[in-house]
Amino acid sequence: MSDVTSSRIEGFHKLDPAGRLQAVQRQANLDNKSVSDLVEAASGNIELADRLVENAISSMSIPVGIATNMTVDGRDVLVPMASEESSVIAAVCNSAKRCRPTGGFKTSTSGPLMAAQIQLLGASDPENVRLQVFERIDDIRTICEEIDPLLVKLGGGFRDLDIRVIDTAEGPMTIVHIIVDTRDAMGANAVNSMAEALAPKLEEWTGARSLLRILTNLADRRVARVRAVWPLEEIGGEKVRDDMLSAYHFADADPYRAATHNKGIMNGISAVVLATGNDTRAVEAGAHAFASKDGRYRSMSRWEKDGDGNLVGILELPMAVGLVGGATKIHPTAQANLKILGVTTADELARIIVAVGLAQNFGALRALATTGIQKGHMALHAQNVALMVGATGEEIDLVANELKSLGKVRQDLAEEILARLRQGANA
Repeated sequence: MSDVTSSRIEGFHKLDPAGRLQAVQRQANLDNKSVSDLVEAASGNIELADRLVENAISSMSIPVGIATNMTVDGRDVLVPMASEESSVIAAVCNSAKRCRPTGGFKTSTSGPLMAAQIQLLGASDPENVRLQVFERIDDIRTICEEIDPLLVKLGGGFRDLDIRVIDTAEGPMTIVHIIVDTRDAMGANAVNSMAEALAPKLEEWTGARSLLRILTNLADRRVARVRAVWPLEEIGGEKVRDDMLSAYHFADADPYRAATHNKGIMNGISAVVLATGNDTRAVEAGAHAFASKDGRYRSMSRWEKDGDGNLVGILELPMAVGLVGGATKIHPTAQANLKILGVTTADELARIIVAVGLAQNFGALRALATTGIQKGHMALHAQNVALMVGATGEEIDLVANELKSLGKVRQDLAEEILARLRQGANA
């Protein structure tokens, strides 16, 4: 049961972050240590946090680690990854190292095209409405490009229309997609603004009523593709390769397995998206929707063996990321991470992100096909458990090492080990 006396705090949004924290302390009966922890967590960043989100009181730091060994399109890159989960970054490093003999990761993209949807309702002739809109494509281009002349100047802007009539529980609807080249921006603001400007004109031209006007995160015209080959000797032989393929076929056939299989891919992808200040939720939503494009939820990745018996991995996903706008442009950590990556276009960033996703997937499949996922994961998790029970300094490694030697990484055991260590030190 919550200790909050009331969730109603008059004028809360008008307070500065310190004032909000004081109000939260009163209402939630926070102890002084919790308040101190929240203040310390936001040290030096509270003004930025207050500009990024509403009602800010603190900031939460996520560890940033570097994935090494990555070669993408013939270029070696160091990849910052923001993740709180043990073994994710280590798996990418190991997987990337194992495909370096064959040149690492090869990528391609379909270009930075985003779409916004405009929902048209109330027409008795939805197919006729569809064609009426197509006839106005030149007018639509003019309206859209007047919204963002800078984007047009940079080589982007309106590209095409895609219009569908869909059947729903309340009858047919005409759905207009405006397709926009957003260049190095993720593009949400640009395409949403264009859709908002266009909607009244569509009503005027067709007599239909427009309702929703918003981008789609199923960015299936902004797909990044990657492939890599892992030599048989780097995998561990034919049996490991074949077991990895069986694990993939399981994921591709069963949505229960696919959910966890794909979550592993997104462990890598989301970590790079977050580290660069991009929208993790948008990328995740698009990826999972894309995995269902054939009418059922499947593996995001594809795996096969080539003529020489090596293992080939393939990943194709929508990758709506940018280098301008939002946190990418104003968050100092995101800016520093982009400098580490050395990318100059959103296209380059998208290619690296899907490469990390494929590397992560290889690592998970190989672990499952050999030692099991827990051995490597729990070895790294042992230090987290040691910290959880209050170990400090040298105690952390001592507790973690004993947990690993026992083969059981449990909080109760960690507490016993720590108590014994401290008793021995005080004897």
